[in-house]
Amino acid sequence: MKTYLDFEAPIAELEKKIEELHGTNAEVSVDLSKELTSLTQKSQQLTKDIYKDLTSWQITKVARHAERPYTLDYINAIFTDFVEMHGDRHFSDDLSIVGGLARLNGIPCMVLGHQKGRDTKERTLRNFGMTRPEGYRKALRLMKTAERFKLPVFTFVDTPGAFPGIDAEERGQSEAIGRNIFEMAQLETPIITTIIGEGGSGGALAISVADQVLMLQYAVYSVISPEGCASILWKTSDKASVAAEALGITAPRLKTLSLIDKIVAEPSGGAHRDPAQMATTLKRSLGDALRLVADLSIKELLDQRYERLQSYGRFGET
Repeated sequence: MKTYLDFEAPIAELEKKIEELHGTNAEVSVDLSKELTSLTQKSQQLTKDIYKDLTSWQITKVARHAERPYTLDYINAIFTDFVEMHGDRHFSDDLSIVGGLARLNGIPCMVLGHQKGRDTKERTLRNFGMTRPEGYRKALRLMKTAERFKLPVFTFVDTPGAFPGIDAEERGQSEAIGRNIFEMAQLETPIITTIIGEGGSGGALAISVADQVLMLQYAVYSVISPEGCASILWKTSDKASVAAEALGITAPRLKTLSLIDKIVAEPSGGAHRDPAQMATTLKRSLGDALRLVADLSIKELLDQRYERLQSYGRFGET
């Protein structure tokens, strides 16, 4: 059963009719192929029309879609010879961050990212993609290993934010995030980050200081969730849609501000509608991004990364 978002109701109704016709076609000898073809074309066009003009809040809902591909889905579809690495060598193994050695088009690399769960049990196990300090320390251990062996690093961001629990704070959540940002800024190997779903606050920044930042078409990337922003500014999360618009969290907006380098197009209706096509498109984009930085010397790489970080933020004098 497909899961439809509230604004996808017309699509759901049309696709329900298509399913009913498929069932009827199998039961009776009447040829309904023309009707099925017509309805399928209408459904595809309707999907394009609806997704052509989504609001920031609607895009946020797409970014959070339960059927959207997660980090492990992309790792399995894009990379080969993946060997997962566990633990931070200090406290434990945080399963909201997954990562390990792999190959992209035959090139050895390190790949890591946030992992949400598909069902209640896995979501609990992976803490809904909200990482604790040990998760960020595991990520840093993997990145430092990549640096030692001169391997490019690919990171995938998909988190509502770092875990805000007392236990995480006791083990140094802010220090772990800050340390990752500091170390990634000077990591002597190429880093390519892709925002594949939600890119929330410091939880996202802790693995997204990069030489190239890609963002899927219907992903979001922000300093705070729309609900959190609305709760602070208007004392109610009901204003989340207004906050989403004001925050400028969508890919086109962030590309205009030069906070990301490339928007990776998604299949019609979002990545969850055709994960295989999405993986193929993303694989090509990752290869292109790596080629842009692979031949740079370490000094050129770090200088370019520094200039990139220094360029963030714009202001106008009045």
